[in-house]
Amino acid sequence: MNRQAKRMMARQKATPQDRAEAARQRRPVAPSSERRKPRVKTREFLKQVRAELRKVNWPTRHEVVGYTVVVLVTVTVLTAFVFGLDLLFSKTLLHIIQGTSG
Repeated sequence: MNRQAKRMMARQKATPQDRAEAARQRRPVAPSSERRKPRVKTREFLKQVRAELRKVNWPTRHEVVGYTVVVLVTVTVLTAFVFGLDLLFSKTLLHIIQGTSG
């Protein structure tokens, strides 16, 4: 049984006096505008972005070339695989259709 179901069962068992007491003890919820952080000016935002980008561990040229080769090989292999499946299914379907009509 989850927490929500337990709370609902407790509410159903509670007397009207218990409910009134619980309502008095609840804390008021602050409006959402008070929780928001103040807006950062554009210039300060760009400074923060630049500082964060300095922290990034950028790949070297050699790593980028390696990653590019891996992506191109993977795309080529998967394209050939899908082409092969398409060719196989189309030939099989054509063979079935021509076999039944002739």
